[in-house]
Amino acid sequence: MHRIPNSNSTKGPADFFSGEVYFDVIAKGEEPSRLRVNTVRFAPCARTAWHTHACGQTLHVTDGIGLVQSRGGEVLVMRPGDTVYTPPDEWHWHGAAPDHFMTHLAMWEAPDPASGDAETTWGEHVTDAEYHYPEGQ
Repeated sequence: MHRIPNSNSTKGPADFFSGEVYFDVIAKGEEPSRLRVNTVRFAPCARTAWHTHACGQTLHVTDGIGLVQSRGGEVLVMRPGDTVYTPPDEWHWHGAAPDHFMTHLAMWEAPDPASGDAETTWGEHVTDAEYHYPEGQ
């Protein structure tokens, strides 16, 4: 057993995020583990670009109000304590609601290196028309 040193907060790159997003790496498993866990903090309206994960992704909201959507699906509101799972290779985005910050734990596995699959495949940015807070929420 050993204590893992804290990492520095990293600004989310503009190629993959819109708005102010910062993440901290919590776990990047060492072989044979492929576990990945980040704490991700989104400013109001900030969000990821469309993306997929080869082995799926689980989000657990710890603070604020967030939004998540699978391509072609409805925008879902996420609140503290909510956990959302996105299956492997499903295009999706997630971020903060327009008037709230949002923090979540992002958890996923890296694919088996022998597969040749990319851990995360990034697509285009989410448009303002795609990003919206569902009425009645």
